[in-house]
Amino acid sequence: MACSYRIDSTCASTQFPASTQFPRFSLRRDGPMDSPLRMFAANRAYSDAADSAPELDDKTPYIPIYVMLPLGIINMEGELVDADNLFNQLKMLKSCNVDGVMVDCWWGIVERRAPKEYNWSGYKKLFDIVRDLGLKLQVVMSFHECGGNVGDDVHIPIPQWVQEIGYENPDIYFTDKEGRRNHECLSWGIDEEMVLNGRTPLEVYSDYMRSFRLEFDDFFARRVISEIEIGLGPCGELRYPSYPAKFGWEYPGIGGFQCYDKYLIKSLQEAAEAWGNSACGKAPENAGSYNSTPQETGFFCDFGEYNGFYGRFFLLWYSQVLIDHGDRVLGLAALAFKGTPIAAKISGIHWWYNTKSHAAELTAGFYNIGSFNCYAAIVSMLKKHEAALNFTCLELRTVDQEQEFPKALSDPEGLVWEVLNAAWEVKIPVAGENALPCYYREGYDKILQIAKPMNDPFGRHLCAFTYLRLSPTLLEKHNFIEFERFVQKMHGKVIPPIN
Repeated sequence: MACSYRIDSTCASTQFPASTQFPRFSLRRDGPMDSPLRMFAANRAYSDAADSAPELDDKTPYIPIYVMLPLGIINMEGELVDADNLFNQLKMLKSCNVDGVMVDCWWGIVERRAPKEYNWSGYKKLFDIVRDLGLKLQVVMSFHECGGNVGDDVHIPIPQWVQEIGYENPDIYFTDKEGRRNHECLSWGIDEEMVLNGRTPLEVYSDYMRSFRLEFDDFFARRVISEIEIGLGPCGELRYPSYPAKFGWEYPGIGGFQCYDKYLIKSLQEAAEAWGNSACGKAPENAGSYNSTPQETGFFCDFGEYNGFYGRFFLLWYSQVLIDHGDRVLGLAALAFKGTPIAAKISGIHWWYNTKSHAAELTAGFYNIGSFNCYAAIVSMLKKHEAALNFTCLELRTVDQEQEFPKALSDPEGLVWEVLNAAWEVKIPVAGENALPCYYREGYDKILQIAKPMNDPFGRHLCAFTYLRLSPTLLEKHNFIEFERFVQKMHGKVIPPIN
């Protein structure tokens, strides 16, 4: 009989004291799954583009395609950069029936100079162009810094007035065990602390989102804005900044825990005391460095401390902080953008996936070992707020990773299916992105395989796909022909082969 999984969050492992209240991230089989037609309808209803899709030639789902705009399309003064060139590029995208574009609304630009002083002028001009071309908009509430990560070609820091607070109180930032402060985003330890000129970060994020909603009311009313993605951490993703290139991280290093600011340390100590063992109120001391391998550490090696009494406590706390942050911010977003779909992005930490400890996932906050399934807990939280999941690295093939980085024990395909199936089990819309620039058919075909699983008995498929990213290279003739073929296939078109 077909069955689904539900979250069991009532108790901790039986190896813990009975009084322990930490959630148990496990799955249990529970009941019949909705019919394939209902699943199909739920995904189709998520997007206006899908609802208005033409008759499909090959009877596969119509999956809307969006294209990310360049990171620096709005400059630090809040002005639209090179509008004429952008218009021509968007016309090319429209010519191959792309459904819309995705754009980051940078907190560090809009509220740059002073609290509650918002400058939306450049975005207004950009949105007018997009609307006039008949394209839709996915908008990202980007509460993080741009610069220093893979693919970043501009530098957009968080607001200047927030940086000034950070000079006096550097613990507002995530901190590694060496005491280095990461300015990519604010520590989740201060979510409810009134450290930003009398406001909490949650209040600041809420005020920003409400300002955007009021400023662009007409675009919401006309459904030009089809989705709001909520930035929940570095790169806009719900994860810790565990692998910062600016601190020397290189692929496939395991990364490092990011909980050494005074606020998160206090939270950890309080959790340990509530658990009845204050000695556990400290971060691991044997977890290696950013570029370590699991077997080089005492914490992540086979039969290491990660799976012991203390390790399980710490990892549960570390992961729960991540989930609680997402829960709080998405709750505010659901209020600000009521009536418009919202989404959250989860990063694809696929290296060291084929090890016992899943070390790179653990440092990023994803406690994904044995019966502890953080992804199931995350998608349950998303469902609570009726938010879609946007997952990355759909174009990556495990065989390629094995050939290029055999020692990384990577499995992007296994990770993708684990996360997507967890989301589909709780019946939330699932969208996707590519992790790296993709111009070749092999990558596009891999995305198609995931977007429209063949012979899936439940008719499950992606609700949308966002391509990373608009660039002159994408618009080169051969690359654009391949991209157009991909768009048509995602739209359910039968097209002749390209020689």
